[in-house]
Amino acid sequence: MNSKPDDPQGRAGLAASAPNLKLIGTHAFLFAWATIFLLPLVWMFITAFTHPESITKVPPDLLGRNYTLMNFKDLFSHSEILRWLLNSTLISLAVTFFHLFFDSLAGYAFARKDFPGKTILFWSIISLMMIPGQVIIVPLYLMMSKLHLLDSLWAVILPGLAGPFGIFLMKQYMEGLPRDLEDAARMDGCSEAGIYRHIILPLSKPVLGALGIFTFITYWNAFLWPLIVLNSASHYTLPVGLATLQSKQVLDYGLLMAGAVVAAVPMMIIFFAFQGFFVKGIRMGALKG
Repeated sequence: MNSKPDDPQGRAGLAASAPNLKLIGTHAFLFAWATIFLLPLVWMFITAFTHPESITKVPPDLLGRNYTLMNFKDLFSHSEILRWLLNSTLISLAVTFFHLFFDSLAGYAFARKDFPGKTILFWSIISLMMIPGQVIIVPLYLMMSKLHLLDSLWAVILPGLAGPFGIFLMKQYMEGLPRDLEDAARMDGCSEAGIYRHIILPLSKPVLGALGIFTFITYWNAFLWPLIVLNSASHYTLPVGLATLQSKQVLDYGLLMAGAVVAAVPMMIIFFAFQGFFVKGIRMGALKG
């Protein structure tokens, strides 16, 4: 019998198609997974623009819904949402600024300077990450009461001036920065403040962007601490204010979803505006590790 000759090109085609099939399967899985996670977000937006009569239909009518802006009109006319939005913006921006400033200063000191007790002090700060936030609520409340800051935005801002996670993140990132530029700047007579401002901060933009996103989103969504220290409706943050809309016998789901949309849009804008810094910071951190 005559044996069939080998087909190198056929084997090469099969070998090339195998990775393609694997890539297609991976993309299909990720697309399905992303769709599952995006469904609640899509449902929130659809419900926010749906007439209340169409929201409560059973089974839900997905195609013949009566879309309207009534929920947003009721939200802005029957609540202080603009004030809540302003309060949340002021608190989140202020805390983010102070976090970036103080955390970067501490990270610079721990990463580039030598001083007595440096290691002990650093690990003491890192150990604070293991303490649940609920444990320090009572001492913080008493402190704000002694300072006569209850029911003010400062009661929310002051406890968040710095954080152990931000100090750790900045320190780990700055340790990988080259020291040649610092040495050259010192030889030219540049001060430590000048080195920090003109060399360290520009080189740390990726990690500053990532930390800024984490901090802004965390304090934008903060609920428990503002609920405890803020008593006046005019001082409420957006999450606390939206929670007061639920104090009714019958829940207005359209109104609640409209409020959720208003709360979600700024976070989405911040993330997409700074996602380049976020991705670069995570990637560089992973490569360093």
